[in-house]
Amino acid sequence: MSNTVSLRQLRYFDALSRHQHFGRAAEVCAVSQPALSMQIKELEAALGAVLIERGSRRVRLTEFGETALPRVRHILRSIDELSDLARAANTSRLRVGMIPTIAPYLLPTLMGIVAECEPDLDIHVREALTSKLIEEIRDGKLDTAIVALPISESSLTELPLFSEKFLLVRPDRDAAEPVPPGNALAEMRLLLLEEGHCFRDQALSYCTMSAPGPRDGLEASSFLTLVQMVAAGMGVTLLPEMAVTLETRAAPVSVMRFEDPQPSRTVGMVWRKSSPLGARFRQLSELVAQAAEALRTEGGAAGRQDAPPDEPAPRPVRPRVRRP
Repeated sequence: MSNTVSLRQLRYFDALSRHQHFGRAAEVCAVSQPALSMQIKELEAALGAVLIERGSRRVRLTEFGETALPRVRHILRSIDELSDLARAANTSRLRVGMIPTIAPYLLPTLMGIVAECEPDLDIHVREALTSKLIEEIRDGKLDTAIVALPISESSLTELPLFSEKFLLVRPDRDAAEPVPPGNALAEMRLLLLEEGHCFRDQALSYCTMSAPGPRDGLEASSFLTLVQMVAAGMGVTLLPEMAVTLETRAAPVSVMRFEDPQPSRTVGMVWRKSSPLGARFRQLSELVAQAAEALRTEGGAAGRQDAPPDEPAPRPVRPRVRRP
């Protein structure tokens, strides 16, 4: 048995500390559970101290394990940053995360702009919920993510890019009815995305509602399903502007703006403060802002919403960009 600590062992220990379960940690690390367990034992032997309290269902860190964990994660972050530095010098590949309430609407326009303006920029996209994207940024599996702000993680840089309003979607038969204020939606059957979506929390906040439990299955994993539920007369919902045209174009629904102050969200990019790819991210942020503006210029939400035609479109928050 070797007395040398390996990078692989440190990654296994980090995964085990996060999931507190050998099976789940092994799955994340793409190894068998016995192999992961053996590597942890070898790490403990090399360090001369026990890291893990092994229980029947869960594992816990020992006092030494708790002390060692921040240093292990610092080592892993430093290794990931070294890899990022090498990529910054030798490639234009970026691993970009997007949340599901942004990706289907922004991504096609963004990729067209990237192909035209920065053809050497190689973007690999990962769609997932905010919590998963932030975890993968911290772990070095993603470089940056396009999410709803704020995230409020001390280790991350947040760059606001643009803001967009939320609109009310209700059945066509209610098109002539006055638009209710946000707090009145609490008395209506408000259809929401399932838990885990930040848009759900933003909608609840506007409606001054606490998080309800599942109500007869009236939750959905996508805006498309929510709109179809509204069209079927099952309730009302909210959509961000960028999603309106795509999701309501073939549905018998009415889309209306709220009275001021209208609910909205700020969309931006986040990345590790220690990443050496900051200049690349700011370069990409300019293209994201351009894509959002292009969506509005091409029709965006205006194609279906019943807002006054002379209402000015909200302007994106334009970042100051320095070319690398």
